[in-house]
Amino acid sequence: MLKINKIFEENYIYDFLEKRNLLNQYKKSKQNIIKWNHSWNKLLYRKPKKDWIIYFRINKQFRALWRFINKEELIIFDIDNHQN
Repeated sequence: MLKINKIFEENYIYDFLEKRNLLNQYKKSKQNIIKWNHSWNKLLYRKPKKDWIIYFRINKQFRALWRFINKEELIIFDIDNHQN
């Protein structure tokens, strides 16, 4: 089982979240992932699975897309508007 110790973000992610008032929800989801509380955040693979893009829900509308940097660190590279 993998243990996630750190989550990094691309430079524009915080600006995107602040404009849409999602920063608190994102930080809560991020902390739950680091604490390994996946009953709150389900980590799912985006299809096709061979691309190794995994996402978690921020709220009903937005998803955070990420990839592993190494076994213990991941990087959030995009926030996806799930309803569009």
